[in-house]
Amino acid sequence: MTFVIGLDIGGTFTDAVAVGSAGTLHTAKTPSTPPDFEQGFDNALEVLAAQAGLTVEGLLAETGHVAHGTTVALNALVTGQVAKVGFLTTKGHGDSIAIMNVEGRYLGLSPHEAQDTLNTRKPAPLVPRSLRLEVTERVDRDGSVVVPMDEREVREHLRHLVAEGVTALAVSLLWSFRNPAHERRIRELAHEVAPGLYVTLSSELTPRIREFARAATTIMNAQVGPALRAYLDPLEGRLRDRGLTGPLLVMQGSGGTVAARRAPEVAITTVGSVLTGGVVGAARLARLLGHPHVVSTDVGGTTFLVGMIVDGVPVASAGTVLNQHPVNTPALRVHAIGSGGGAIAAVDAGGNLRVGPGSAGARPGPACYGRGGTDPTVTDADLVCGILNPDYFLGGTHRLSTDLAAKALLERVGVPLGLDAEGAAAAVVAVQNGQTGDLARKVVVETGHDPRDFVVYAFGGAGPMHSFAYAAELGAEQLVVPLGPTAGVFSAYGLAASGVTVSAELSDPAPLPVDPARVQANFDTLAARVRTALESQGLDFTSVVLRREVDARYGPQLAEVLTPVPDGPFDEASVAAIGDAFETEYVRRFGPGTGYREAGIHLVTYRVHGVGTLPVEPVLPELPKPAGSAEDARKGRRRVFLDLTRGWEDTDVYDYLALGPGHVITGPAIVEVPTTTVAVPAGAEGRIDRFGNLAIHL
Repeated sequence: MTFVIGLDIGGTFTDAVAVGSAGTLHTAKTPSTPPDFEQGFDNALEVLAAQAGLTVEGLLAETGHVAHGTTVALNALVTGQVAKVGFLTTKGHGDSIAIMNVEGRYLGLSPHEAQDTLNTRKPAPLVPRSLRLEVTERVDRDGSVVVPMDEREVREHLRHLVAEGVTALAVSLLWSFRNPAHERRIRELAHEVAPGLYVTLSSELTPRIREFARAATTIMNAQVGPALRAYLDPLEGRLRDRGLTGPLLVMQGSGGTVAARRAPEVAITTVGSVLTGGVVGAARLARLLGHPHVVSTDVGGTTFLVGMIVDGVPVASAGTVLNQHPVNTPALRVHAIGSGGGAIAAVDAGGNLRVGPGSAGARPGPACYGRGGTDPTVTDADLVCGILNPDYFLGGTHRLSTDLAAKALLERVGVPLGLDAEGAAAAVVAVQNGQTGDLARKVVVETGHDPRDFVVYAFGGAGPMHSFAYAAELGAEQLVVPLGPTAGVFSAYGLAASGVTVSAELSDPAPLPVDPARVQANFDTLAARVRTALESQGLDFTSVVLRREVDARYGPQLAEVLTPVPDGPFDEASVAAIGDAFETEYVRRFGPGTGYREAGIHLVTYRVHGVGTLPVEPVLPELPKPAGSAEDARKGRRRVFLDLTRGWEDTDVYDYLALGPGHVITGPAIVEVPTTTVAVPAGAEGRIDRFGNLAIHL
């Protein structure tokens, strides 16, 4: 048998799956081990191997590949523990990363935050002035060299930066996406001066127009590349020593993986890796269940994540924002707030109850863990509200303390608000449900979609406990909780199910009509780059699929709209159709009457994504029909609080392991799964499907 392993390290839990070619599926959910996350990786492998009846060495020897989602790059940026970077740019443009294209005050902020002008601040420049040096050179907008590069000056700059202790170099020259020759020569000179220096070129990482965003992306890649290499190289070596012969792959924010040996070169693309696994898994499951439109929701220990799948394809964007700096890397559009199971509840100075964004994490964790934590969390509230069974957390491997949870809730929430412990728990659950519902509705409605057209998928350890509430708040009529073997570790299943993805882009701004030969040449160039990049991964693919898109805008605008471009050769009609597709997407996003064709349509940046399918793909096994009835799975009843409008109710409790395809349960009910718990509200009906998922009709 050949396995595929998906392993997702989060801030609180490490989730893992091992999917066998014969349809077997093993899962593990173990506490993460910050700051030594490698130990959590090893612990999860031990659990998977034990379930498979193998040693870790035996499991890895039978593994086709390992797909890994890691927070290394993201944690480095958030904590500031990044490489010391030197920045080289064209003379006269060294301060561009401090000026920030006049965007620094509002990038990444909500409209409410951006309008609070007295309290908005630009972040500090990514590189201090002493380490950003200017190079005498100039390439014009057409790619012609108008000022040759002064190589003597470049060598002096490089020696200065090395003397200052720089361990990574970011190079972003003006118009280098039109002609990268000067950037490539700087890399050659850098390797002469300091052979071990990590170097990132903007012309290779993000050959896209707009100087500031391109420079910021290049610098952040240089900041996190060395840290990712320092993490992945020994990890891959350890896996090789223990028997892995297949590749180690690293998840990217785009929803596809990249070979670990190539990942540090494009380290910034891995920043969203822990956010996207669940969306990829949801898209795969949606195809099996026939759901074209899905809202993917994941409530882990730290965050609440929302993504969308429209017409079977995860919704993506051409970039994102990190720490108020733009990042020019394609990524699935995943929205996050600090509202996971470990989100800390507290009463602020104004007497308002806040839940999150702070998290108790894995250490010490919620108060009910009994590991020294004293802050009340959503998990503590779920326990006191009767949703969680203290004797069946993680399948009974860890007993929770209701007394410690109640004590923390009473002291930190109840006393300030004049509530007892149960009232405090109910208030925390209500706030949690409200803010998760707000985000889900915002994501769907503000992108121009009708929530009634969507099915909500809910996963993560805490998602199934609260999903009925935020799905109802959204206005969805159907909710699917992916259970079966993937229950509670669905994001890891998404990692195992993902292909290898590389992307290539280039900016070539021009108003329509554009010569079809020019459009064809751009996409042909990008397709060739993508195929070369896939070949350089050193992997065997059963198939390669290319997907094209272009960023387009109306003439007077600054921001573009990502527009899909179908396969096929280009003529005048197919180029004009790109403009029509842009206008359709524009109106869908911003509303009828918002288009303005008279302003002209500009095609700005061309992009091609390539997805390589690996020889071993995970298959979700179909479950056999059960011998008994749903009543046989009922464990008893307990007092549960799910909803402010109904209060406390005696609620049926079911053992998921005794349920099977075709079984129907009626709410209010609690379904206990080894890795999660599902709450079914009053008036709703839940049905187990052929894969073991619980489909709830609200």
